[in-house]
Amino acid sequence: MRLHRLDITAFGPFGGTQKVDFDELSAAGLFLLHGPTGAGKTSVLDAVCYALYGAVPGARQSGQGQTLRSDHAAPLTRTEIRLELTVAERRLEITRQPPWERPKKRGTGTTTDKAQTWLREYDAAAAAWKDLSRSHQEIGEEITQLLGMSREQFCQVVLLPQGDFARFLRADAEARGKLLGRLFDTHRFAEVEKRLAERRRAAETEVRDGDAALLADAHRMQQAAGDSASLPDLAPGDPGLADSVLTWAAVARSTARERLTIVHCGLTAAETARAAAERALGDVRETARLQRRFAEARQRAALLEERAEAYQEALARMERSRKAEAVAPALDLREIAETEHRRADEEEARARARLPQSYADAGAAGLAAAARRATEELGGLESARRAERRLAELVAERVDLDREERADEVVLDDAEGWLAAWEETRAALQERIDFAQQAATRAEQLAVQREPARTRLAAARQRDRLTEETETARARVLASRETALKAHEHWLDLKEQRLRGIAAELAAGLVDGEPCAVCGATDHPAPARKVAGHVDRETEERALAAYRDADEERAEDERRLAALRETLAAATAEAGDAPTARLAEQAEELERLYGAAREGAARLHAAQEELRRAEDERERRTAAQQQAALRAAARVSRRDTLDGERATLEEELSRARGGAGSVAERFAHLEERAALLTEAADTARTAEDAAQRLKAADARLADAAFRAGFDTPQAAAAALLDASAHRELQRRLDAWQQEEAAVRAVLAEADTAVAAQRPPADLQGAERATEAAARRLQEAVSAQDAAARRCTELDRLSVRATASAHRLAPLREEYDRVARLASLAAGTSADNERKMRLESYVLAARLEQVAAAATVRLQRMSSGRYTLVHSDGRSGRGRSGLGLHVVDAWTGRERDTATLSGGETFFASLALALGLADVVTEEAGGVRLDTLFIDEGFGSLDDQTLDEVLDVLDSLRERDRSVGIVSHVADLRRRIHAQLEVVKSRTGSAVRQRGVG
Repeated sequence: MRLHRLDITAFGPFGGTQKVDFDELSAAGLFLLHGPTGAGKTSVLDAVCYALYGAVPGARQSGQGQTLRSDHAAPLTRTEIRLELTVAERRLEITRQPPWERPKKRGTGTTTDKAQTWLREYDAAAAAWKDLSRSHQEIGEEITQLLGMSREQFCQVVLLPQGDFARFLRADAEARGKLLGRLFDTHRFAEVEKRLAERRRAAETEVRDGDAALLADAHRMQQAAGDSASLPDLAPGDPGLADSVLTWAAVARSTARERLTIVHCGLTAAETARAAAERALGDVRETARLQRRFAEARQRAALLEERAEAYQEALARMERSRKAEAVAPALDLREIAETEHRRADEEEARARARLPQSYADAGAAGLAAAARRATEELGGLESARRAERRLAELVAERVDLDREERADEVVLDDAEGWLAAWEETRAALQERIDFAQQAATRAEQLAVQREPARTRLAAARQRDRLTEETETARARVLASRETALKAHEHWLDLKEQRLRGIAAELAAGLVDGEPCAVCGATDHPAPARKVAGHVDRETEERALAAYRDADEERAEDERRLAALRETLAAATAEAGDAPTARLAEQAEELERLYGAAREGAARLHAAQEELRRAEDERERRTAAQQQAALRAAARVSRRDTLDGERATLEEELSRARGGAGSVAERFAHLEERAALLTEAADTARTAEDAAQRLKAADARLADAAFRAGFDTPQAAAAALLDASAHRELQRRLDAWQQEEAAVRAVLAEADTAVAAQRPPADLQGAERATEAAARRLQEAVSAQDAAARRCTELDRLSVRATASAHRLAPLREEYDRVARLASLAAGTSADNERKMRLESYVLAARLEQVAAAATVRLQRMSSGRYTLVHSDGRSGRGRSGLGLHVVDAWTGRERDTATLSGGETFFASLALALGLADVVTEEAGGVRLDTLFIDEGFGSLDDQTLDEVLDVLDSLRERDRSVGIVSHVADLRRRIHAQLEVVKSRTGSAVRQRGVG
């Protein structure tokens, strides 16, 4: 991976756009990135990391987005990072824009724009860039796959951060393991440990659940067995639990089967006794039934003898009814003829009553002749009736013409009055329209003036508010400057006191026989002693931290004050010097005038609509006036025609009326008289026919009664029975005969007669004996059912317990095997002598590789004195595997890395970082890293050691490799010619680049 160009805009301390040409800087192999503290040296590396991964390194990755944006950037300048690099022989360009809050294009306030990302690749054949993707996820996956490293690995391998490897060098095994785990992605081995622990817990749970289920089945079997068996005291996890339960279950089943056999014998005896009692009860019941049957038959025979006379009378009456049935048809015919004759006489009387007295003695033939004469006279009046109806129509049409003439006169009067006022109405409506149009024009003019006035008023109010906030911020800046100055002076005083007593602090670490870190002597005859008021390193560091906090607070207050002043200047430029109250009055007056104009303009549409409706009404009334005139001319001609036709019809009708008031009246009178005469003639003929039929029916009835043996027709009618009386009499006769036959049959039965000779049957005693036998049988059945259920339940539970025991056997074996393996991987097993976890074992192997790679460079930096070695000795809670020691060739002894001095710690941690970079690179797939950065730490080296360290770094330039050193050590500026300087100012930082030339 080689970096070519980096463009930074509104990022971190850089307010504008800064460009870095890495190709020019990398030409010398080594280049220096320097500048004062807080200028933004580390921000350049943050920009590289953000361009590649969309996040900054280390703790700075929290709170991205707005926090990445420079406080010095202009409001409309968007934060952007563009990086051009070559990786895997592909030249790519990555552009990232984090989310930001920008001012709204319209109105006040801000709006949030989403993050944007672009990835382009240079096509050498076409000599042009081509777009690859704009998806955050796709670009992230593409870069991670090409580099072969995660962000954490990249920050450790390419951006060697200040202080991280010094802490790694001195860290304990746990902290060292966390870092190595992130770099080498050994979480899968931790997952193996976790999975084994989970499988052990799951297997243990399954075994315990199986034991609990087996014990539950055993307790159910104990409940089923009752008091015949006692379950031994067992608990889940007891050895031999399954064997104990199965043995006890076998004994319980045997005992239950013995009890079932005993109960079955008692059930057989009870069934035999119950059958004998039921047979005896059946015999007694049959005897009692026959005795009751015989007694009831004797009682029914006595009752039949008492009713014999009534039976004979009923037989005689039935015989007379059969003879009278032969006369019944003649009786019916005579009754029908009499009814018809009576009804015909009544109808004839009613019809004659409606006729004039002159027809009272006329017969049927005379009435029919009179009806024919009246009908002929009706036919002659039909033409006169049509003429009379036409005359009525003419009269009605003449009335309609008169009504229409009056309506047209009203229309004409109304139209003439309305049209006379039309010009005045039109002028008034046009005046309203003109006024509304003028109001709309005023509203448009005022609308243009409103927004500037409102904007200026808002700016004036912001100007007043910011003036107060600026004064407050200025006072806060003065106070924070004073606090920072005091903290700086306090830190310098403590540092000076510590330097005066540094000899005592160094002497506290001297050990007899070991060389002094300052002079190298092994004898320490007069070590310095700490005096009262000695300032230790921790006190100095606390004062330094307090000074840095105060200085950061000062810088933050100054940035806030500058931002307030900038915003105040913008608000003042927009609002001017006019007072806010006057601007508010002007804006309010504009609003009032604008509202009044809008209200007047709103009436324009209504006035236009009203004018349109008035014009439509004018056209409608003019058309109505013309149509009324046309209808008046047509009515004059029609009225003359109607008058002539009416005179002709009246002359014709005067002849046809006769003495009646009208033709219709005379026609109705003749029509009514013809109908009455016809009806009277018909009823007279019907009455004559009915009298003849009644006379014939009387003769036939007398003849039929004589042949049936009755003296008179009235005697035959009295002997007849209706249908219900006949059925009732027949039912009584049939019932008497059936009862008599049934009684004779019962008294003739041999079994009934024999039973009647016996003593009365004791039915209650037999039923009590049967019930007692049934109760004994029921008790025996219940006992057998309970014993059978007990055996069935014990068999079922025994089968389930046996299956559970068989199923538990492999689970228990699996649990034992998984538990041993999980304990071994977790380092808690007795077989794991060093108590080393699986992940620690893998990391120990990686650490051993890192130590070997770091030793190659450490020996050059230390002139062959120091060697890094891996130690698997135990540390902390009995665990081991991640120890790191240094071997001093001068003494030949192995000691902890924490005993190294400050300069030794730097170059040892640098060698460790470079070695770790080589191992991680190899682990990531051998991706070539042509650009490396080393951040700070060179100030603790003497000149000779610095030369050796630079020689080692210079060796990294092999095969066109470049190394960037981030430092503000002045001596490095003389030694390294290719430089990138970061300069800070009140308006934001800037970069200055100097190549080899």
